[in-house]
Amino acid sequence: MGLADFFARFSGGRPQVVDVWRRFERLHEVTSGTMSNFYKVREKQTGQVFGLKILDPKKVEPVESRYKGLGKPGEGMIGSQIKGPNIVRTLEWGVTPDGRPFILQDFIDGTLLHTLLSGRNRLPPATRLDLVRQAATAVGDVHKAGFVHRDICPRNFLLEPAGRLALFDFGLTVPDKPEFLRPGNRIGTPNYMAPEVVRRRQVDRSLDIFSFGVTAYEICTLELPWPRGSTGKAALMHDSTPCDIREYWPDIPAKLADGIMACLAAESGGRPASMEVFLRQISRVAI
Repeated sequence: MGLADFFARFSGGRPQVVDVWRRFERLHEVTSGTMSNFYKVREKQTGQVFGLKILDPKKVEPVESRYKGLGKPGEGMIGSQIKGPNIVRTLEWGVTPDGRPFILQDFIDGTLLHTLLSGRNRLPPATRLDLVRQAATAVGDVHKAGFVHRDICPRNFLLEPAGRLALFDFGLTVPDKPEFLRPGNRIGTPNYMAPEVVRRRQVDRSLDIFSFGVTAYEICTLELPWPRGSTGKAALMHDSTPCDIREYWPDIPAKLADGIMACLAAESGGRPASMEVFLRQISRVAI
């Protein structure tokens, strides 16, 4: 079976084959990830600038093979179905002539939220609240589209100079159905993993709500609810009591503090039932 045939199994049909380097001019490589490379490109015919993600099929195939026979859509098709004001738009997807899946997106000339928070410069309280709301809206739109992101963390949000926060990278995203969320490998970023993921239990979309809670906590405090680590061992603490957010921000509005801490509940049933519920809870918070 050829690579194009392999990816056809996971994309809902045979993908279009596009010679991307004939169509686009490479401006520069923005990032080189574990399974893909991302480029800022200009379309030669129109002069428009886009983001172009090219996946490494040898690294993607083992991940996609876990869903053999389940009809899982590919990353490009998933991204095209998730829409909202805080979602990076997927415009097109297909396969290069040498069999590498590609995804064409809007190019956002912004800063990773992770980079912003790592700078350790405290954000104004009103900005913290705004970013939390935008991140919650993005996660909610993933769920409304019928998917679970599985890697909500500051590395997957871009902040534009004008203040818009946008969620990207749907490489680990799966349909919100039990067969795609069975116990197995620890998927995601350790510091943001829900306890049920760490313990390899059955999961549902509430794992994103937990990861959002950790992200929101960090936006508000520049800290994490538990000691920071880089492996799954650090994440084993995530079913213990987190440090109350008020320890780092004593003046945080009560409803915002309560909402974020609820997202961090060790048991998924203790978390908000949806991001819409969380957003309603903080709808009247003003700073």
